[in-house]
Amino acid sequence: MTDKAARIFKIYPHILSILFMLLFVLLAINPVDRDVWIVEDTPIVITFILLVFTFRFFRFSNYSYTLMSAWMFWHTVGGHYTFANVPFDFITHLFGFERNNFDRVGHLVVGFYAFAAAELLTRKKWSGPVLATFFGLFFIMSIAAWYEILEWIYAVLHGGQAGIEFLGSQGDIWDAQKDMLFDMFGALFALVLFWIIRPDLKIDKHVSAA
Repeated sequence: MTDKAARIFKIYPHILSILFMLLFVLLAINPVDRDVWIVEDTPIVITFILLVFTFRFFRFSNYSYTLMSAWMFWHTVGGHYTFANVPFDFITHLFGFERNNFDRVGHLVVGFYAFAAAELLTRKKWSGPVLATFFGLFFIMSIAAWYEILEWIYAVLHGGQAGIEFLGSQGDIWDAQKDMLFDMFGALFALVLFWIIRPDLKIDKHVSAA
């Protein structure tokens, strides 16, 4: 690894975090629905804080940070507009969709966290790559199921327009099932990448070089 590449490798997570914070602050200003923004952005803030405070104890690969940031950026936009109302008409009309599928893409990128889960397990030597792959998939599927349950509980308890917007079903009776399916698709994609890249075999050399 050249000196320039090593420097870029070292600061890459910091660049992502700065870009995320700028976007977060910008979209925190006057969201479409403040109640929805709070419940949608709370998981993002918690995830970001965890990654920041654990960085010095465990540095994921830049592949993981890229994949994890995809959800954080996407979800921040969704939280500002509410997912059903994000300006996504170009894609909707291009493919002839009957609904705004910005939230479907959001669930897809949630699945990308399977890559980080598999990397953590293998680099910490808590499991082999095969078991880590299954854990990554099951981890995402459990998160997907719990999130759909939380959406339902919030919609029932809160009610009103905020409850409807947070649920985000847009009249689709199979919305929850489709959301979980897209979470799984994202996880499968990320795990295929994991096996292609195998960060557990490369990252330590890069860290030493940096």
